[in-house]
Amino acid sequence: MNNLRKVLGEISELTSDIETNYPELYRSLDENPLTIPAKNHPQVNKDDLKEYLESLKELIKHHLETHRNNG
Repeated sequence: MNNLRKVLGEISELTSDIETNYPELYRSLDENPLTIPAKNHPQVNKDDLKEYLESLKELIKHHLETHRNNG
């Protein structure tokens, strides 16, 4: 259970960081397919949350790489 809380905490911190420092990315989080469940009552497990956390990290990484190359 502690690992699950850790992952949730990291997601919360990273989402807050995106909201504060990358508002252009924050607007697109609602459009992320990983956040849209395909079932009426989806079961979300630790692996799903870890995958989502990694997708957030990749989103920021890609954003920074793109802006470094364009600016």
